[in-house]
Amino acid sequence: MRSSRTTEDHDRALELRDAIDRTGYYPEVVVDGVEGAVAGEQVVAFYVHHEPTFERDEVRRHLSVVVVTPSRLILAHTDEHEGDDLLPEPYTSTSTEAIRLSAVRSVVVTRMVANPTSGPSSPAEAVMTIGWGAVSRVDLEPAGCSDPDCDADHGYTGVLASDDFSLRVSAAADGADAVAGLLEFAESLSARTHGA
Repeated sequence: MRSSRTTEDHDRALELRDAIDRTGYYPEVVVDGVEGAVAGEQVVAFYVHHEPTFERDEVRRHLSVVVVTPSRLILAHTDEHEGDDLLPEPYTSTSTEAIRLSAVRSVVVTRMVANPTSGPSSPAEAVMTIGWGAVSRVDLEPAGCSDPDCDADHGYTGVLASDDFSLRVSAAADGADAVAGLLEFAESLSARTHGA
């Protein structure tokens, strides 16, 4: 779903509700979870992403809603499940997380542009990764030196990367508007975390 540019004096809560309704994915359940997490704050920017996944002969749906308020970043995820021992009927689960904007450490945006030699064009895909330190990934590999005859153990070297939330959209799967909307949302979030 496409979000538009941020305006300071405009609460976008109704637009958010409309975007959730358009997914057709348990909108009342999703809105209830999102509104509870937003807790009456103004909705400055948002992005709604409906992602169906295929599991054997079944389609499972997942909905991510990302909201920026004046003080927080809200993440909401809704999944559907078959019944199990505890809940025999099919059910949904909605998880929300609220992060202070001042805690957001990074907003990483990757744009994939097809055929770049023909000049600027709309990205075919975009990935937004937001880091605030809740989840870190360590990529390790054996360390070495430049001496080809050295057989000493140099230990390991690696990279510690923050990877708390990542969202990927493509024009082929989600539409060009979805890619543009994700980039606009990332720009809005990035501007709000600048100097926070």
